[in-house]
Amino acid sequence: MDCKLRVLHVVVNMNRGGAETLLMNLYRNIDRSKVQFDFLTCKEGVFDSEIKELGGKVYRIPYVTEVGHRLYLKQLYLFFQQHHTYQIVHAHLDKMSGFVLQTAKKAKIPIRIAHSHNTRSEGGLVARTYKWYAGTRIVPSATHLYACSKAAASWLFQKHDRKVILLNNGVDVDRFRYCQQARQKARAEWGVNERTLVWGHVGRFNHQKNHRFLLELFHKVHQKNQNTVLVLVGEGVLKSEIEKQIKELELAQSVRLLGVRSDVHEILQGFDCFVFPSVHEGLPLTLIEAQACGLPCIISDGISEEVDMECGLIQRLSLDKAKEWERVLSFIDPSLPRKEVAYLLDRKGYNIKHQAEKIEQFYRVCMKEGHDENHNHFYANI
Repeated sequence: MDCKLRVLHVVVNMNRGGAETLLMNLYRNIDRSKVQFDFLTCKEGVFDSEIKELGGKVYRIPYVTEVGHRLYLKQLYLFFQQHHTYQIVHAHLDKMSGFVLQTAKKAKIPIRIAHSHNTRSEGGLVARTYKWYAGTRIVPSATHLYACSKAAASWLFQKHDRKVILLNNGVDVDRFRYCQQARQKARAEWGVNERTLVWGHVGRFNHQKNHRFLLELFHKVHQKNQNTVLVLVGEGVLKSEIEKQIKELELAQSVRLLGVRSDVHEILQGFDCFVFPSVHEGLPLTLIEAQACGLPCIISDGISEEVDMECGLIQRLSLDKAKEWERVLSFIDPSLPRKEVAYLLDRKGYNIKHQAEKIEQFYRVCMKEGHDENHNHFYANI
């Protein structure tokens, strides 16, 4: 008989997004002899095979966009009924977590956690209205509220944000330490020398990440400095539009599209600066990783201030002031040595090993203390 505590995480899929990468970082570092992660998904993901290798299970039901509202809720309920041994459900769907947790409550699952990883819903008016409706179910249905930042907590949980537990988006600080050999390898792949100024970005091709602004900015700087290259890591629904814009701006020789990669910790070493003009963010894991590498990061003021690890690497600029972005990025010096900042991230609580210990303790305390179905319990001091 399996005596481990099994926690069910609910996501759309386990691909290389920020929340999903955080979950895998936690999963790799928890004591899996005591706590095991399983996943309820709607689509195949690149992490599925690793999850199974680590002892986890991956379940799949069709998403609401495929089967409609009523059938989606019915499938959720049937799943929870058929897998009634789960005592903890941890949902990572932002506002859509409301439907998951409402159904889990109906199925009498005692511990129900909502986790906020963002600060705004994507999609058109109809989609955002539907997500708002789902979001109204979160607080009445959740027993615990988690978030990656204060801004993410305020957005999803609003007046209940004081009851939220903050879980830092930790990284393996040793893995992301600056490595000259990795830098040389990455730049050789891109066909650039040490004098070439390399801008980097890691993120999905969607509206939130603001690639159009980034490409227009790069185009203006590149006209002044031809020895400049932009490296984009990721995939997404807007990829074809981005490829079209690259062609229109005649940047095909100066932009590298790497797709989804598993070696981001090495790719970051090859950058000279990390440019992140997102329209909105909770607390992006990629920016923690970039700082762990000692990279200067030029970011938009739409990103939570908590992302600044106080290493002297973050510069926030307004998206309304493109000229400032041009000026700052024109003066990045690729010859400057990287900062050693691992100790700062560790001190600020962004070492993934410590965050894994924190979440493991939280799950185990929840199970020991139990839960009163008539009241929501928010453990703010775990």
